[in-house]
Amino acid sequence: MAFEPHFEPHAEPHLPARSWRPWLVALGLWLALAAVAALALWRMHRDAVEGQSREINLLSLALADEIARGLQGAETALRALGSELRDERVPLHGPPATQALRTQAELMPLVRKIWIVDAGGALIAASDATPAPELRLFAPAPAALAGDAVALSRPFEDPATHQLLVAMALRFGGVRGREAGWVVGGVPAPTLLGAFTAATPAPDARMAVFRSDGARLAGTIVRTPVLDEATIAARLASRPSLDLRRFRDGSWHLVGLRSVPRYGVRMMLTRDLDAVLAPWRGAVQLAIFGAALLLAVMALAVWGVQRADRRHALAQHALTAQLARASKLEALGTLAGGVAHDFNNVLVAIVGYGEMAQDEAAPGSDQARYLDRTLQAALRGKSLVERILAFSRGGARASTVFELQPVVAEVLHLLAATLRPGIVIERRFEAPGARLRGDPTQVFEAVTNLCTNAMQAMPDGGMVTVAVERLRLADERVLSHSRMAPGDWLVISVIDVGTGITDAVMERLFEPFFTTRAATSGTGLGLAVVHGVVAEFGGGIDVASRPGAGARFTLYLPESRDEVGVAAVPGAAAPAGGGQRLLVVDDEPELVALALEMLRGLGYDPVGTSDPAAALRTLREDPGAWAALITDEVMPGLTGTALTQALRPFAPALPVLLVSGWGGAQLAQRAAAAGVTRVLAKPLQRAELAQALALLI
Repeated sequence: MAFEPHFEPHAEPHLPARSWRPWLVALGLWLALAAVAALALWRMHRDAVEGQSREINLLSLALADEIARGLQGAETALRALGSELRDERVPLHGPPATQALRTQAELMPLVRKIWIVDAGGALIAASDATPAPELRLFAPAPAALAGDAVALSRPFEDPATHQLLVAMALRFGGVRGREAGWVVGGVPAPTLLGAFTAATPAPDARMAVFRSDGARLAGTIVRTPVLDEATIAARLASRPSLDLRRFRDGSWHLVGLRSVPRYGVRMMLTRDLDAVLAPWRGAVQLAIFGAALLLAVMALAVWGVQRADRRHALAQHALTAQLARASKLEALGTLAGGVAHDFNNVLVAIVGYGEMAQDEAAPGSDQARYLDRTLQAALRGKSLVERILAFSRGGARASTVFELQPVVAEVLHLLAATLRPGIVIERRFEAPGARLRGDPTQVFEAVTNLCTNAMQAMPDGGMVTVAVERLRLADERVLSHSRMAPGDWLVISVIDVGTGITDAVMERLFEPFFTTRAATSGTGLGLAVVHGVVAEFGGGIDVASRPGAGARFTLYLPESRDEVGVAAVPGAAAPAGGGQRLLVVDDEPELVALALEMLRGLGYDPVGTSDPAAALRTLREDPGAWAALITDEVMPGLTGTALTQALRPFAPALPVLLVSGWGGAQLAQRAAAAGVTRVLAKPLQRAELAQALALLI
């Protein structure tokens, strides 16, 4: 009979009479929530400003360093040109001079144009026809420059391209008695902003570059703080700082200031405070609306507090019952593996002795009929155990050799029936006959998860491309989430044209329970399962994606050169043994006795023990005396896989048949690593055991 929760009247919570107390409680609660919300909003405001301040501070430091390195590169190149001019390795007149300077400009960082002017500012040579900047535009004045100093000009327009240029001038020695002049390099003003456009923290961020006298060289700042140029220059000349400034239009900005003393350059980085605090203001509005709504709801709900308490009590009882059901399912899953193991041992005896009794029964007799039904019931019990193991996720995975492309094709065939309108699947299979060793169900699950994710990443439709190909790596390859060794690999690629993956999501992509979807749209285990499957196969995974440009998931799985396994034919005659000597190990003496009797009937010479340590000693004394070892997995002291691993140093070629009803997760992989030849699940039918031994011996 199903259990339904039932609550007696005396079990309901006590309902107080109407009074002024609920009003006080409601008002006190509302005031407490309002205070907590105000404190949270204050901290949110502080964290937003401080966090953005730190970001601007770091970005301004990086941009200032980039400006310094860029100007230093230009200076180094111009000084090298000055040395060549002084040594007369570069002509100063005619077309050869123009061509030489043009070549130099093409090789220099930042510099696009070069002029050579004399001490009076007269042009000697240039890389093109653009007029040289006037010396009065430079600061400090070129005539006052020390030997290793440089001067920067105000921005001036290139008449040919209408592009703003900033010139850098430095002194070079005279040539053939000519008075020393200046090498002047023209730098496009926007290049002084460096990587700001790519690294800008937000659309409202602005940057400007100034000379030490306050002249602006480049920038995107269209509004300036309420400071004149002299005051700005004085502020920039002080230590680097980050503060809050009011601009001329009344807006407030976070302002970061940095200087490059070597070139007399200062840079300013700003962010609009309104933009920085936009999320905070939205939170304030939402908090105010929520507080008002909460107050109204509480005022309307005070009169029904007693009924609300009753509903709350009933809900608590229902929740308790729900938690009890969940706990029961969890406990069943934990116990299912152990129960299945013990139940399998019972079924082993039923099936084994039942088959032997069936041999002794006269064909067509009532006894034979009763035994047939007994074995049918036992096999139904075996099917039940398999379902229990599937529920508990405690059964061993199969480890076989299988072709890859038919498994992937089956996935696509099943998905084709559930495609949304606008979704197209393209297949590119270029590895016919390619084989893997492992569990084909795991590959099926991994490809299904990747294809499902790809389709969900394209809400407006698109194409999903699934490719299978061979790849031979001659050298080690580093992937986004793995490192691949040289060898032969099978590659499965799933490519979509969806929304792509951000860097933040990429870092947590394969974390269990991490998902970017709503709680009802996924558990966050799909990609974790894919990663686990790839790891279990000993492969690797690579993810390539950009936001808005789709994603490509590539699985690398080791190719197997073994032949595809051929399943035994049901009902085939059991091959008889030839008196080979077998060692049987099981911690259940009754099962050892059953195995011995069954193996003798199959024509073998078995010896049994329920002590795995004694079995190991026996094998060590004379390993060549045994044709095969048949062992259980779950045994006290020494498991079947541990026994196999221990005997391999002195009996490397001895066939081992591992027979187990439950061995925990990844039993097949652990058994293969230990050197087990074959794994079979309990309970075994005699024909199945005979066929397995015929293949081993």
